[in-house]
Amino acid sequence: MSDPATAVTELKGRAAAEVENHREAIIAVSRALHAEPETAWQEHASAALLADALEGLGMTVTRGAGGLETAFVATAGTGPRMVAVVAEYDALAGLGHACGHNIIAAAAVGAASALVPLTESLDATVQVIGTPAEEGGGGKIHLLDANVFDDVEIAMMIHPGPVDALYARPLAVAHFDVEYTGRASHASAYPTLGINAADAFTVAQVAIGLLRQQLPGSVRVHGVVREAGTAPNAIPGRAIGSWYVRAASLEELDAAFRRVTACFEAGALATGCRLEIRETSPRYSEFRNDDALAAAFAANAAALGRDMDADERRPGGMNTASTDMGNVSRRLRAIHPYLGIDAFPAVNHQAEFADATIRPAGDRAALDGALLMAQTIIDALTEPTHLDQETAHAHAR
Repeated sequence: MSDPATAVTELKGRAAAEVENHREAIIAVSRALHAEPETAWQEHASAALLADALEGLGMTVTRGAGGLETAFVATAGTGPRMVAVVAEYDALAGLGHACGHNIIAAAAVGAASALVPLTESLDATVQVIGTPAEEGGGGKIHLLDANVFDDVEIAMMIHPGPVDALYARPLAVAHFDVEYTGRASHASAYPTLGINAADAFTVAQVAIGLLRQQLPGSVRVHGVVREAGTAPNAIPGRAIGSWYVRAASLEELDAAFRRVTACFEAGALATGCRLEIRETSPRYSEFRNDDALAAAFAANAAALGRDMDADERRPGGMNTASTDMGNVSRRLRAIHPYLGIDAFPAVNHQAEFADATIRPAGDRAALDGALLMAQTIIDALTEPTHLDQETAHAHAR
């Protein structure tokens, strides 16, 4: 009988062989999602493609998980410890997969291809949880509330970016729409009868600009005016915008959100418009990294030639964006590493980054991500003493 270290090495070798055997299928998933991007809550074909692929690996798939049409849970094994690989697959309106969720989903399928044959040896249950609407809508938060993650001990995913980064440092975020209602009127003949809704946004944005001096350095405020009139000779009677406020924690976010919404209230007061502010998603949390899982991921990545920058020497980049995976990390052990796809000078949310996701470095990220998640899960399930010892304080990192 082999010693434990040898057994782990053998299991990781089997995982690597399975990823290699499924290489073309993993890449094909990434390419297919890239070719037909679907935005938040509309990922019907994407979810079906992934569910079909996971059923093809022998997993049992529950479609429409948690009451969400484009969510799913794929399960293999019957062991007492449950681990989950998380898939995202929504795209950006007008930009397609410029955040690389096609790679995330393909890596999740690849990790399943490696782990499904090992569930008996690992005495574990493996899930792939398909989560819609990460780009706005908070699919994972809805699934948390629907108890989909209740029995999961460990959850992980990878995310593409310009460079490798081990630790997720996302900001908490509130997504909201702002609507001003005034009164339309002829801009030249009857200007005094108008109440200009577009002017309300001008006042609000000036107020936000002045407020920035007093906001903590970790706070971000950004948004777009989506509608503010249709003709220059008509005073706009309605104006609509979409905005985000981000902060280092949910607590800091709450305080910043109150100050920013006061700026929108100022726009209404100054112009005489009615104001409506609607949060369009549950608030995303900051992320709590599990250090022990992260260390295992970094060690496995080093064996593939990837420097995950565990000491965080490189400047923060995509790993400081916001994600609803942060809410998952507040409930259970989680990691969310970033894998570089050699995209520079392109970065996430640029059309050129979407193009880079289906070039060779993007394919490599999907394959490496699949293997690294599988091998890290093997570490977690075979070396529980080593990987659990830091859990109590690791969640606070």
